[in-house]
Amino acid sequence: MAKKRFGTMLLSSLVVMGLIAGCSNSGSEENKTDEKAPTTDNSTTTPTETASEGAFPDYSKGFPEKVELNIPVYERAFEGWNVTDNYYTRWIQKEFGDKYNIDVKFTAIARGNEVQDFEQLLAAHKAPDLIFHYDMPQALAYYSEEVMQDLDYKEIENYAPTYWKNMSETIEKYGKVDGKNAFVFAARPAIDNATTLIRKDWVEKVGMKVEDLTSLEKYNDMLQKWKDAGLGVGAETLKANNYTFNYAFRDFPMDDKEHALYSDLGVADLTTPATEKYLRNLNTLYNKGLIDQEFYLRSDDAKIKAEFVAGKTGTYGLYLASNTDVIASTLANNPGAEFAIVPPGAGTPEGGKPQGRAYWPFGFIMGVNYESSAEERAALWMYLEWMSQPDNLFFLQNGVEGQNYTLDAEGIAVKNADFKGESALSQNNNKDYWALVTESAQYGDQATTRKALARQWAPPGYESLVDQLFKYYDETEQYRTPDPMFSVVLEKVNEYKADLNALFQELYVKVALSKPEDFDKTYEAAKKTYLDAGYQEILDEKQKAIDAGQYS
Repeated sequence: MAKKRFGTMLLSSLVVMGLIAGCSNSGSEENKTDEKAPTTDNSTTTPTETASEGAFPDYSKGFPEKVELNIPVYERAFEGWNVTDNYYTRWIQKEFGDKYNIDVKFTAIARGNEVQDFEQLLAAHKAPDLIFHYDMPQALAYYSEEVMQDLDYKEIENYAPTYWKNMSETIEKYGKVDGKNAFVFAARPAIDNATTLIRKDWVEKVGMKVEDLTSLEKYNDMLQKWKDAGLGVGAETLKANNYTFNYAFRDFPMDDKEHALYSDLGVADLTTPATEKYLRNLNTLYNKGLIDQEFYLRSDDAKIKAEFVAGKTGTYGLYLASNTDVIASTLANNPGAEFAIVPPGAGTPEGGKPQGRAYWPFGFIMGVNYESSAEERAALWMYLEWMSQPDNLFFLQNGVEGQNYTLDAEGIAVKNADFKGESALSQNNNKDYWALVTESAQYGDQATTRKALARQWAPPGYESLVDQLFKYYDETEQYRTPDPMFSVVLEKVNEYKADLNALFQELYVKVALSKPEDFDKTYEAAKKTYLDAGYQEILDEKQKAIDAGQYS
């Protein structure tokens, strides 16, 4: 088991006591579930016969002493939703925990502040048994801090044979760091539901059509017409922790080594020609008053959504879901509102390609807390195994048949959009629980899966939004490029990442808000400051790894 090591910079930023209070459960209810919830018999899903006789203890009939399993779950500030105590967390306890003598606890992790939350919990020795992230650079950062255990893949196969069968190829290909077994993963089907809504009625009021927004120039022209007509402005957000903003401004195809050098979700590129083009456009839009003039204050989804709902902005990026409240809330304030999906070309300069970041072939990247016991680790594998059973996964994704949904002739769950009972799903269809094993619901073939996803993602009456999402996804598939994956820990990234994140926000906002005639000198000064603050050291370290072939 590895020992934990934190950098001085990290420790100096931790404010433990406030977080500990914030992560406690906000009350509990009697352990109850609906009588229609399925009961499961998983007595054959944690066998020990895959390992040699006596290699691993047999817990298929439960642990002899109570084991506490602590699972992280994203807190997304869904109104009326308690992420650590709800119908489904109680159902998990009843169907899984009680069966195996496991006390299943959930720890809330703020989606927009997850790294700080995990680091604070780790420093306080109160972190959950699972440590996860969606992006490999940050997962490698956790690993380099020695807060994760090295894993025994035979142990996982023993306690979670279904999960291992589903994910072993991915785990064995991507899960090693410096030759050691570091990570396990959730499955990631190819398509996802990240998209951007636009006020279709606004577009048409200025004599345009959404489908005609085929370039950045045409999109910017539309924003000018919105302003002239007094309708509103385009949304803009404060960039943080997830840096893909300049893809549409890159050359295509991008040089492989250049891509590896500058592409990093967790450390922003401020110095390349693509970023300069992006910032110059942002500066123009800001100075012309075509985007939210206080975008630097829009640091979380609630603030961004509020501007759209109020009719102040005409665009809104989200993960589309059937039970999202953004459309109904917008209609309450603007009864004539109509909605569409922004075409991918709308962000691409004339002559460019609608590029984007492709996902790796996995969802969550997961490691085991260095402080978790052997029993807690076994309980975690058993939990992934239990969730991998189709009936359990289906229930978490869809709820109670006859209440949350009905089954159609193809066996696809048809959601009851009006259901508000105790078993109502979270606003993203409970994904923050079942995403430990897969990023989206899957059926037997792609056509059926897409039908199912359409029902899961389409707000009632807005099925056309998912049709547009699929169409644009397919049209741009050839222009999506996955991030480079380094096979070594990048120490300089870990050392400077947090400081550079804060510095980037300060510098890029300063550049964006500068007067047009001051843009060049402001940007040049920002680049120098950024490079001197550690970014040049990161580039040097990456270049060394690239030259050694330690990336893919």
